[in-house]
Amino acid sequence: MTDADRLAQKRYYLMAGVNLAGAAGAVLGLLITGRSTATEHTLLGGALILASLYIMAVVPRAMARKWKTPTP
Repeated sequence: MTDADRLAQKRYYLMAGVNLAGAAGAVLGLLITGRSTATEHTLLGGALILASLYIMAVVPRAMARKWKTPTP
């Protein structure tokens, strides 16, 4: 395995980790929302869900754009 392959593998795992963290945050938000009795907790859970979905949608694309191989 070349150095470029190792670097690509590390970047792939980092992007997958970001998606996994976003999914975990969304699940936590669902748990908070589902078990809450106060309006503030429900809003907090909803905000956490939205933030997690945003992270899952935007951060991996930004990472891929930053790491894109420049065209000669």
